Amino acid sequence: MADSEQPTNFGGLRVAAFESRFAPEMARLIEKSGGQPLVAPSMREIPLEENPAALAFAEKLFAGQCDVLILLTGVGTRTLVEAIETRYPREKILEGLRRVLLVARGPKPVAALRSFGITPQVIVPEPNTWRQILQALDGAIPLPGQQVAVQEYGIPNREFLAGLAGRGANVMRVPVYKWALPEDLGPLRNAIQEISAGNVHVVLFTNAQQVQHLLQVAGKEGVIEGLRRGVARTVICSIGPVASEALEKQGFLVDFEPEHSKMGIFVKEAARMSRNLVASKRRPVITIETPAAAADRLRDSLFLRACRLEPTERTPVWLMRQAGRYMKEYRDLRERVGFLDLCKNSELAAEITVSAVQRLGVDAAILFADLLLVVEPMGFELEYSKGEGPIIHNPARTAADVDRVRAADPADLGYVYESVRKVRAALPAHLPLIGFVGAPFTLASYLVEGEGTRNAVLTKSLMYRDPGAWRAMMEKLVTSLAGYANGQVAAGAQAIQIFDSWVGCLSPRDYRDYVLPFTQSLIRQISAVPVIHFGTGTATLLELMKEAGGQVIGLDWRVNLDEAWARLGKVAIMGNFDPVTLFADAKIIRSQVERILAQAGGRPGHIFNLGHGILPGTPVENVIALVEAVKELSCRSTEA
Repeated sequence: MADSEQPTNFGGLRVAAFESRFAPEMARLIEKSGGQPLVAPSMREIPLEENPAALAFAEKLFAGQCDVLILLTGVGTRTLVEAIETRYPREKILEGLRRVLLVARGPKPVAALRSFGITPQVIVPEPNTWRQILQALDGAIPLPGQQVAVQEYGIPNREFLAGLAGRGANVMRVPVYKWALPEDLGPLRNAIQEISAGNVHVVLFTNAQQVQHLLQVAGKEGVIEGLRRGVARTVICSIGPVASEALEKQGFLVDFEPEHSKMGIFVKEAARMSRNLVASKRRPVITIETPAAAADRLRDSLFLRACRLEPTERTPVWLMRQAGRYMKEYRDLRERVGFLDLCKNSELAAEITVSAVQRLGVDAAILFADLLLVVEPMGFELEYSKGEGPIIHNPARTAADVDRVRAADPADLGYVYESVRKVRAALPAHLPLIGFVGAPFTLASYLVEGEGTRNAVLTKSLMYRDPGAWRAMMEKLVTSLAGYANGQVAAGAQAIQIFDSWVGCLSPRDYRDYVLPFTQSLIRQISAVPVIHFGTGTATLLELMKEAGGQVIGLDWRVNLDEAWARLGKVAIMGNFDPVTLFADAKIIRSQVERILAQAGGRPGHIFNLGHGILPGTPVENVIALVEAVKELSCRSTEA
């Protein structure tokens, strides 16, 4: 059913919500949208009786030792002033606040500040998540060396604090109140019983702490497994990414998240979506998220099942360069942080990786890194010139040059493995992470040419002129890349993609003689995870690529998917949407998705992707439209 045809209200469904401060308003909104409300306040705010952190912040503020103050809530803003006011006069407090850069997370702290006669310099746009705060700061002030205070509410947001620290800020936490369970637990206990009994159709979460308190009370009542089963049978609606992350970390899959995190919009949109979701939902519940259970969930993910040629409910989709220059948030960050510095900062690399997954709703993450990181520990001087791509300042073009090349020590790439660990910890338990390396030929091309190449003149000259030097270089690359790939797997990657970006310049004979043995050796040395073997311009090389190895063969857009699959036989296929099509309108994008899905024919083993990476300038809304079209249309074909 198209969006315009979907019911516009809950249609009598029973809707549970856990809003506390605005519980009556939430009940009225649900009723107005045609639902039967079951609103059970789940938490209350308690100001800290003694707050040395607030007073310590005040001393730094008055001494001029605070540059930025981030205010996360309206109540917290007022509570902070009141806490400091127990020792200092209000006018002195307000004078100090006027001297620092004030960052307000949305309209409520703005209103609180204006009640004191102060206007913040930075107002964080919707959906007001911690990621939007970081993006707003990236556009407002260089953070390295800045003293940044954060007014916290409830519990500290470790990822947000790490994002500030990763940008070089000196962070000071200023807690002002804590979350506690409501004094009257009766409504919450009743809601838990009704959900467990299957008498609730929709649940609405407007705060991450609600998830914790719901499970905490269910645990005290001894009904946590019943609650988990009941929640899994409902339509789970989350007001934004932070609440969604809390739900997913507990093993609950979010069905709906609005574009704007206003309570009225949230309820209205949930009402519009819920009736169809209630009718179609068939999701299992994960009752105990042990490490073994998490591993099982990953193994049963759409992406990994497709890698194994197993049937899936719909076609999994992820996109090469899904975190990149087409996103404004990434461009703003790049204005302040050099590309290599970004790759080597595990906090920022992890943040970029996870943000893209959440923004697009794809079925796998791919690590934000670069093909050439491995060449520095091999003895090469790497630089990224703005607008010109990578430059190798000491290329290897002779046998003597090759002699000085050393195999990389995997330990020298520890910052990449740390990024993998942080991404894995931040991703939902069911979502796989793909690591990657460059293929030996593509890496060799960069090392010989000194930069990107299309014709590989110098590379092929060395290959033909001195086969011994070529073999020595490729063997060193294989050793380096195998260690690097296995380091990513050990750190938490569930698959490895091998990118052979330049291999399309070779004839089939040259590929067999000069490339296949080395790529094959690399793939055989990678630990027991699926390997995606991808190249561009490879229409004449596909059978040889399959011979070289890989559970999944990636296709560019220059070959029809059905014809390529017929040539390759029993292997999973990834691709092959032309990335330029993402500049067209949504109707064209949808028609091209239909065409590729028709060529795949519902066969197990198809992973939807582009024929290469997302191009700079691509409209983000078109990328999201592509992902949504794949999900919808492949579900439809599976049901058919």
